Amino acid sequence: MKAKAMSKNTVPRHLLITRDSHAETRLDLIKEALAADLMVPYLGPGLLQLGCAKPPVPHTPEAIASALNARAPAPSKIRTNMWSVAQFIEQRRHRRTLQGWMAEIFAAPAAPTVLHAWLATLPLSLLVDSWYDGAMRAALVATGRTDVVEIQGVTRANETKDIWTKAYDLSGIELDPVPPVETVLYVPHGSIRPAANFLVSDSDYVEVLTDIDIQTPIPDQVKQRRNNRGFFFVGCRFDDQMLRTYALQIMKRSDGPHFALIDGSVLTRNERRFLAECAVTVIDMPIDEAAARLAGSPS
Repeated sequence: MKAKAMSKNTVPRHLLITRDSHAETRLDLIKEALAADLMVPYLGPGLLQLGCAKPPVPHTPEAIASALNARAPAPSKIRTNMWSVAQFIEQRRHRRTLQGWMAEIFAAPAAPTVLHAWLATLPLSLLVDSWYDGAMRAALVATGRTDVVEIQGVTRANETKDIWTKAYDLSGIELDPVPPVETVLYVPHGSIRPAANFLVSDSDYVEVLTDIDIQTPIPDQVKQRRNNRGFFFVGCRFDDQMLRTYALQIMKRSDGPHFALIDGSVLTRNERRFLAECAVTVIDMPIDEAAARLAGSPS
């Protein structure tokens, strides 16, 4: 059964969850689709836990909130909300302080996992990395490839021009305009490398969320490359409206089908509703087993 046999799903009334042998079969088809550039990987911070019990950098928004709280305690009612804690610091201590602390929090290099390394070797038109750690970038750098451009979301608080993103080659040189390349790595929330760009506070997202429904903040290169493809979410959670909004708008107008590798037992009601409405099928399998199956040969 070839990757092209993965036809577009209609929106289900109920969330579809596959397990056991059905999940293995589905994952093998996803592997074929990724190798054929028919699917876009959408990576989340949970991927950092693959092969690493304690990642060197925070791997949840709550962990970032905790790290920021250690530097400037926020009111108890917002203490676990990363976006609100960051906004509190920006208002009380200045944007430069928030930027510097985020750079400190993510200073330790996050080593690419086996899945990052495998994805870096594929002829993918588009990858999405939704966290700040830079592991996917590091994996691409390790291959020696020169046909990759990274496009990062940037806060408009530091800009005098009307821009939403900045682009870099893998050596860290800023590019304007973006040249034609085989692979675009899209990092919508920014990244520690190469320039410590972070969208993290509530104010960072005010203008983005105002315009994201009409797609203005999303780069043209992403809009073009998501066509005729589905999305494969790995290491992602959708338990906050911000995370759901970004995922929805980035995969908007893509053909599908869409899949998410996630533990079905931990899904919240809002996550289940979101995944069902977006026709995202859940593959309920431990991430280490799934990574071995994708990056190696099926057993």
